[in-house]
Amino acid sequence: MPTPSPTHHEHEHGPGPGPGHGGAAAGQEFWDSRYRESERIWSGRPNSVLVREAAGLAPGRALDLGCGEGADAVWLAGRGWTVTGTDISPVALERAAGHAGGAGLADRIAFERHDLGESFPAGEFDLVAACFLHSPGEMPRERILRTAAAAVAPGGVLLVAGHGGPAPGAENPHPDLHFPTPQEVLADLELPEGGWEVLVCAEHERVGAEADRPGHGYDNTLKVRRLA
Repeated sequence: MPTPSPTHHEHEHGPGPGPGHGGAAAGQEFWDSRYRESERIWSGRPNSVLVREAAGLAPGRALDLGCGEGADAVWLAGRGWTVTGTDISPVALERAAGHAGGAGLADRIAFERHDLGESFPAGEFDLVAACFLHSPGEMPRERILRTAAAAVAPGGVLLVAGHGGPAPGAENPHPDLHFPTPQEVLADLELPEGGWEVLVCAEHERVGAEADRPGHGYDNTLKVRRLA
């Protein structure tokens, strides 16, 4: 995709504030502008890491943080989940609702606008997914992910997917952003000892069509289960 934002992968999304210090207003303006660049920004396919890691989970209540145009939320709803999708951009949320309606799944998905650094959906969820939750400018990502962990119901799963480093020898297109390792994400969550089970904590090289996207040779995945 042309001039990709550092958040995005297949249809990934970044709900936090955009460049500068304008908080929620600046974040909404940045992402609304980004989505208005074309009628559809992302592929419409669910993120491959979500498909891989959530396919075997029993459906329940799911929370999609930074839902973008709704592909992940629609995929989950199509597999029997009741989904809450959040994004800072009303433009993205309108498209996501249209995507859900077109798939006949509008009754299974509630879309809510949140600047996740300021507000967060209420309730507990059996799956909380934060796929490529990066954004230019200031975003309290670590604090948001700790809030996400607190929203996981006993027995539920927190799934965090993120960009890793560039391919060997490749130029880093976002030198101003730090993309943490999965081990760093796990440490930043500050999960209570004995309360969680680590299912996946790994970096993986992009392969196939994903490898064609410039700027990042590696992605990483953290998947943890809250013990009942």
